[in-house]
Amino acid sequence: MFLARSLIKMSGHSPSLVRLEQRAAEADQIIEYLKQQVQLLKEKAIVQATVREEKKLLVENAKLKRDIEELKKQLLEKEKRRGVREVAMPSGEPSVQCTPKSAAPEPVAPAAPAAPAAANKDTPPKDNEGKKKKPEKKGDKKEKDKKQAVGAEEEARVDVSRLDMRVGRIVTAEKHPDADSLYVEQVDVGEAVPRTVVSGLVKHVPLDQMQNRMAVLLCNLKPAKMRGVVSQAMVMCASSPDKVEILDPPSGAVPGDRVTFQGFPGEPDKELNPKKKVWEQVQPDLRTNDQCVATYKGAAFEVAGKGICKAQTMSNSGIK
Repeated sequence: MFLARSLIKMSGHSPSLVRLEQRAAEADQIIEYLKQQVQLLKEKAIVQATVREEKKLLVENAKLKRDIEELKKQLLEKEKRRGVREVAMPSGEPSVQCTPKSAAPEPVAPAAPAAPAAANKDTPPKDNEGKKKKPEKKGDKKEKDKKQAVGAEEEARVDVSRLDMRVGRIVTAEKHPDADSLYVEQVDVGEAVPRTVVSGLVKHVPLDQMQNRMAVLLCNLKPAKMRGVVSQAMVMCASSPDKVEILDPPSGAVPGDRVTFQGFPGEPDKELNPKKKVWEQVQPDLRTNDQCVATYKGAAFEVAGKGICKAQTMSNSGIK
């Protein structure tokens, strides 16, 4: 390629030679783009391999549990054949104690005789006793059962799919008027009006680097007032005690793009209920891996068709 360009320069600037030089430049750009795509594919393959390994371990763990239960059953059967019988614990607990038949049991005090039923003859009935319950309508009962089933299913599913994570663009950022460690940002997350977000990033990210930059936002936390300013989302960052980096979305992502996680389908909550502590249960499993890729239990933060989210330099760090 270098030799071709040298010949072009030595031979003048005829139109055909100029076109050849332009094509050579375009070829360089295509090669660079292909290198980037190969790197992305390598990173995605690493993430997928980690997920497969985790699933394999889960299957093996389940098999070991079944094996242990089977061995317990076999042990109990052998004990019974050897003349061991189960005796209830004197404390009234549900566990049982194995005692050989040959062992002499300790004397047990006779139980006190039950009080005669006539003793309660004059006891007045409770207010609710003797009253018939009002029968529920079939339609109401079905609706109630359906709501309870949906609620139970939602409670059981506590994973990252309940978080509404989106790509956002920090349009402007300025220091909080009443707090030296806080920024107040206006962030476009694909809605009609930018959201106001308060972030404690003053000590970690210079103000000029906060302007007009892409980020990942958690958008369904309950809005909270921070020093008089209501924050409507949270900027997701790789974090350690002495360093913080804002997560970068993949190239080509636009405000409003949903961040998803392979193996964790489902729609996010409209707003996380603070009493249920969903965020507090999910957050400990949010980490960057050794390639600085943001993950949840090994599954990458991914924007469909565009790539994965990463920290700049922080590997094996928590995310919050």
